[in-house]
Amino acid sequence: MPYFAYSDRKINELKRFRQVELSPFNTYLVDNRISVCYTLCMSIKEDIYRALDSERGKHFSGEELAQKFGVSRNAVWKAVKALKREGLVIEAGTNRGYVLQPGNDLLTPNGIKKNLNFDCSILVERSVGSTNDEAKKMAADFAPEWSVVFAEEQTAGRGRYSRPFYSPQGAGLYLSILLRPKFTAGDTLFITTSAAVAVCEAIESVSGKKCAIKWVNDVFMGGKKVCGILTEASFDVENGKLSYAIVGIGINVRDSAFPQELKGIATSVFGMDRYPSDTRAKLAAKLLERFRYYYERIPQRAFYEEYKRRSFVIGKEVDVYSGDKSGEGTVLDLEKDCSLRIRYKDGKESLLVAGEVSVKPKK
Repeated sequence: MPYFAYSDRKINELKRFRQVELSPFNTYLVDNRISVCYTLCMSIKEDIYRALDSERGKHFSGEELAQKFGVSRNAVWKAVKALKREGLVIEAGTNRGYVLQPGNDLLTPNGIKKNLNFDCSILVERSVGSTNDEAKKMAADFAPEWSVVFAEEQTAGRGRYSRPFYSPQGAGLYLSILLRPKFTAGDTLFITTSAAVAVCEAIESVSGKKCAIKWVNDVFMGGKKVCGILTEASFDVENGKLSYAIVGIGINVRDSAFPQELKGIATSVFGMDRYPSDTRAKLAAKLLERFRYYYERIPQRAFYEEYKRRSFVIGKEVDVYSGDKSGEGTVLDLEKDCSLRIRYKDGKESLLVAGEVSVKPKK
C-alpha cells in the first residue's frame, strides 16, 4: 500500500507514541518520521492541484489520479478534500471524477508559482489584519529573503501615515515581501520606487491598460488610485545596519463596492470589464518577477527611467506637504535620487525629499 494512503493515521499514531518518554535518539527518529509523513501529504496535494489546474474544466477520475501519482484512491480523496478546504472550487460527480472550475480565482501558492520564473517561499492566508504585520512575524522567525505572504482579505490594511487601505475579500492583490538588503542604507530608499515601477509593468502586462505613478508610492489608472505601497524597515541597534525591509503592496484588481469616501478617487484594474480567470495569480507572479529585477539593480538605478516616464506630477501645479510645512508650486523635474525639484509661488526652487504632493485640479 502506498505510504500516503495511511499517512494521516500514521501521523496520529506517531504523535501518540511521541508522548511516551523516549530516548533523545528515538525522539529524533519519531519526529523525522512525522516530518516525512507531512511532506508526503503536502506533495500529493500539490501534485493533484497541478493536474487539475493544467486542464481546468476537464474531469479526472479518482482512479486516473491514483495511478498517475502512485497512491490510493482514498489518498486522492483526502488531497481533494484538503484543497477544497483551502477554498478551491472542485466539483466531484459520480462516474465523472474531479474537475477544477475554469473561473476559479482563489490564490494558492501553486497557482502563483506555476507562473513564476524563480523559486521563493509563498504563504497565502484567507484573512489577516495586515500582511506587513504577518511578514514582520516571519522576519522575527528568521525567514529568508523573498518570503512572501498574500491574503485574500485584510481587516486592518494600512498605507503611509497609518491611513487605512480598503482590502475586501477576493477583490484585490494584497501581499508583503520580506527583504534582507545587502546594499547601502541610502540605496534602500529606492525599494519603494522600484516596487512602483514593477506594479505598473505587472498591471500593464495582464490588462493592457496604462499606469502612472504619483510621487512617491501610489499607482494610478485613469486618474484614480489603483495601488498603494508601504515599505517598512527594521534596523539593528547594535550595528546600525538594516535587519530587514518589508514591502507591502495592495492592488485593487476587480470591481468592488468602494466605501463612499473612496468613490471618485479609487479604481480597479478591471472595473466592470470581463474578468479573466486566474488573473490575480498571473498578476502576482509578474509583479514578483519585475520587482526582483529592479530590486537587484537598485545600485544601478535601473528603475529610474521607467519611474520618471510614468510620473504624472512633472509639470503639474501641486500642493506640497512636508512635515508641518505646506506650500504651492510647480514640479519641474524628478531628480536621479527621486526627489522632486519644485518651483514655489515665490519663485524659489528647492528639492522635496520627503513628504507628499497633491496635484491641483485644473481651473
